[in-house]
Amino acid sequence: MIAVEKWTGEEALLLRSVMRLSVRAFAANLGISPRSVSYWQKNRDAVCRPAMAQILDLTLSKCSPEEQEAFRVRLAALRGEPTATNDVARPSPCSVVSHTFLPVYLGERIAPLFAAGLPRAAGPGGLEQRVLPAGHRLAHASTLHLYSCGVAVVHLEELKHVDNLTELAVWRYGNYQREPAWVSDRLSLLLAQHSQAPAAGPSPTPQYMLSAYELREHSWTGAGLDTALQLLTTPSVLVDRQNPANVVPLRPGMEDAKFRDGWTHPEALQFGGGVSRGVAGWSGVAYHPQPHERALPMQQIISLELDVQALWALSAYVLHMIEDGHDPVMPSEYGWRYLRSAYFRLTTARPTESAQHRTMREAILATSELPDRLRAAQDALRDTNS
Repeated sequence: MIAVEKWTGEEALLLRSVMRLSVRAFAANLGISPRSVSYWQKNRDAVCRPAMAQILDLTLSKCSPEEQEAFRVRLAALRGEPTATNDVARPSPCSVVSHTFLPVYLGERIAPLFAAGLPRAAGPGGLEQRVLPAGHRLAHASTLHLYSCGVAVVHLEELKHVDNLTELAVWRYGNYQREPAWVSDRLSLLLAQHSQAPAAGPSPTPQYMLSAYELREHSWTGAGLDTALQLLTTPSVLVDRQNPANVVPLRPGMEDAKFRDGWTHPEALQFGGGVSRGVAGWSGVAYHPQPHERALPMQQIISLELDVQALWALSAYVLHMIEDGHDPVMPSEYGWRYLRSAYFRLTTARPTESAQHRTMREAILATSELPDRLRAAQDALRDTNS
């Protein structure tokens, strides 16, 4: 049995991470309010009271042997203590399929592009969408997803073979400089081609990028594979980003140290099961199916992320109007009822949903914080229309 001498918010959140639970699910498991978990996220050094420490001790004792071992290894790494492990993991060559999502809110300007697109089946959020070729010259595949609510999401798919994960991280941050400008130019061109009148409004530039990686050929096992997925999800720990135009690797040996210590991000959530392993974080998702014939298809992760990014951009537009001192106004068909419908579709389990799909969906929604944003945007639109 693992003994935790002093439970703080840091250890409590570490337990939540190895149990692969959302904030609400973890709170329900402990029998406490979700606000307590949110408090730990903001106050990681806060010492838990004796009664809470007993609850956490009991919860840890009920974890599976695999979860307890993961907690032991990560707790030791958190404290800077050596850990005994059978896996000697090191940086290694690997192949990944990179999926990049760049959402842009276009509003009513999307109408001519939407009319020109080919109908596509609605995703998990039930959002009406169409698609056009994006025409990226370097990507293996590129698609422009057009949502009737006014959001366009560019999806780029690229196969990368790298000698180590630091090399992949440098490439990814280079894309942060290249791809948003390309998307802006591409959307401006398409709007000009499909619009009868000159396009009005600001330049259609993505506010952010999100990456999802499917790890394919590699040599990691056990804890080494877990560390690799964590680093794929949060590559910022491998690079120096002081100059965004010239992101470079951190000091030599940094990736070796991360593998040696079994590094993990405290807010990342694992998902999957015996036949697949994945990690979801704020800036990305990493997934390794094993074996392929029984694993969660990567396409299900892509379908969810497309709807998540579209709704994130839509809710961001609504909330930005409030920040700028304006009452949020949307067409009635895309008002608060539209957001409420999408919220329930994304957060409600389906009878045919597998356990792998459920844990993936919950992890992505929790780390993206989309449910909270949808509720806030929904409340703002309802208040405006009342």
